[in-house]
Amino acid sequence: MRFIITDTVLETPHVIVGAAIAIKVVNPALALPLAFGSHFLLEKIPHWNPHLNSELKKFGKITNKSTKIIILDASCALVIGSYLSSLVLPNLSYALTIFFSCFLSVLPDLVEAPYFFLNYRNKKIDKWIGFQKVMQENASLLPGLFSQLLVVFAALWWISV
Repeated sequence: MRFIITDTVLETPHVIVGAAIAIKVVNPALALPLAFGSHFLLEKIPHWNPHLNSELKKFGKITNKSTKIIILDASCALVIGSYLSSLVLPNLSYALTIFFSCFLSVLPDLVEAPYFFLNYRNKKIDKWIGFQKVMQENASLLPGLFSQLLVVFAALWWISV
């Protein structure tokens, strides 16, 4: 099956980078905005995802295949973010900094979820989706997934050093 390039992004790389920032920076006043900002930096790295806007235009809904990919990715992101946050327990404030950094790293994509999955339309979300689309650098399937894997491995390496 042919995959079309995306306007949303896989969340797992964002979450791992957000966690890495919080783990290394520690200070929530710095880590939280840096994690949020990392979302836009990662958008500039060519990557692959299901193309939700194209699917809506072509089929009138998100395909089952894309929905499964998104559910799997979001589940992985939540588990990984929660796990990385739990590694610093019992230091609850540090754990929360990591957890909320993970959340903020994907927030720009989460804002789009009602549009794509609940058929909620308004001008602000339309503008946001347009902005996100302009920010993204897309790639075909294999090179796009490879670049995301490199980001994940680089973030995990950074955590480990």
